[in-house]
Amino acid sequence: MPGEGMQMARIRPGFVAVTGAAAVAGAGYVGLVSGALPVDLGVGQRTRPLGPQVVTIAADREQVFDIVATPYLGRATHAMREKIQVLDAGSDLVLAAHRTPLYGGRLHAVTVETVGFTRPERITFRLVRGPVPHVVEEFRFDDDTAGGTVLTYTGELGTDLWALGERWGALVARRWEQAVAASLRAILTEAQRRANR
Repeated sequence: MPGEGMQMARIRPGFVAVTGAAAVAGAGYVGLVSGALPVDLGVGQRTRPLGPQVVTIAADREQVFDIVATPYLGRATHAMREKIQVLDAGSDLVLAAHRTPLYGGRLHAVTVETVGFTRPERITFRLVRGPVPHVVEEFRFDDDTAGGTVLTYTGELGTDLWALGERWGALVARRWEQAVAASLRAILTEAQRRANR
């Protein structure tokens, strides 16, 4: 019937528009989460703290510093090379890409950061590209009274777009701090392994 064909013709453009909008929104979300589509608008900026996270390690701070710095300044293990790729290196500053698995490894967030080294006191990170426009971080290495090291992580995460960006920042910060906590556990495990050796 002629009426049915005309009705189908009217539905099709709307369906295509909705499907296209959903595809663009989905691609935008994946791009934002993965860091492939960085957004830095410079309006409605908000910041929030990251950390502090503190771990005490039964090893001197030079050794703990080396454990953290080696993937950037030395020979990284195969497992670390899958997570960290040094893009450019100087004597006390490197540019590195970090891969963090998301959603059970089906997606990876890739951030690019400068990493600065002040031996043996601190290692600093500054975001160049990622899911938010601003992150600065520091790993601080202090001697404890028992001859070990107190490793303290602190940072700041910033977003644009007022309350909307603040909500996005809360989601990113939660995942970011989980990744840092996993790194601190790995540092502690490696320090204990070396001490037992």
